Amino acid sequence: MPITAENIHEQISTYKGEKAVLVNVWALWCAPCVEEFPMIVSFHNKIKDLEVIFISADFEDQFQDVVEFLNKHDVGPKSYIKDQKDEPFIQGIHHSWTGSLPFTIVYAKESGSIIDLWEGKEPESRFISAIKIATNS
Repeated sequence: MPITAENIHEQISTYKGEKAVLVNVWALWCAPCVEEFPMIVSFHNKIKDLEVIFISADFEDQFQDVVEFLNKHDVGPKSYIKDQKDEPFIQGIHHSWTGSLPFTIVYAKESGSIIDLWEGKEPESRFISAIKIATNS
């Protein structure tokens, strides 16, 4: 489903007080994105207080490939494809994001505030640390 940065923030706000939210911006052409994808899916499946939102930065003509990749990883309905020019999308997601992929933001369950954010592939420990803080805040 196509989505803009503004729509993403609306989605995130619906979980405030109910679940922590992990947003991951990825692309099929990004090897580190594809490598960490199954790990992020496993967090979503194991942690009941966590909502994972995937946003593909792939091009529209890759839509079918994206859908096949998501189906292969049994990813549910909280998956989107960016529907906005790069710069407004990047700045709309977070002002400190340079546009590098993968990009991850973790939002706190209770406050909805950002717990952590990073560009590039990170070890599982970074994800787990941010998720623990987010789900307990």
